[in-house]
Amino acid sequence: MASSTGSSPGLRSDARRNVERIHIAAVEAFREQGLAVPLEEIAAAARVSKATIFNRLGGRVGLIDAVIGDVVAGELRGVIDDARSVAGARERICFYVRAIRDLQYRLPAVNDVLLQEFPDSEKLMALCHAGGAFHETLVAEGHAAGVLAQGLTPDDFHALTLNNALALKYGGLPSKPDYDRRTAFVLGGICGPVQRPS
Repeated sequence: MASSTGSSPGLRSDARRNVERIHIAAVEAFREQGLAVPLEEIAAAARVSKATIFNRLGGRVGLIDAVIGDVVAGELRGVIDDARSVAGARERICFYVRAIRDLQYRLPAVNDVLLQEFPDSEKLMALCHAGGAFHETLVAEGHAAGVLAQGLTPDDFHALTLNNALALKYGGLPSKPDYDRRTAFVLGGICGPVQRPS
């Protein structure tokens, strides 16, 4: 079983091409529809059988692990890294909340990661743990700076992203202006009034 779609030593050239086509099709499908897209759709787009996905990648979890870096991992880790570089606890929290909610709006797979839809995927769960640890850091910094609502816990902070993931996954996609307005309400609730540049 191949663990990635880079150069796959030991595979015949046709098998290598199949794995590359599966990778490309999976990245596109997962980014557009989320991680639960039927494997039959990915197989059809890659011009292989569903059995080939199982034989080469071990099924859905193996496929997720093989492509998660190209689907959402880079962007999720990028949001965390970018937020770390923002000066000021309040600004850092506001940046992160806006950025993660924007990712949730644009990439359905982000919501599958946050909801831990595929807990057997080690790479998916590693992303969840990284996000949870960052939430703890943000909440601690926010309370130390006196910019978060009193009593707000890391679990509360995490629940905000989970509730948003559930609403987007099962409740439909609102218009972007409505969504951004609701993001401002979330920030107003946890940080107080948000100062907007004029």
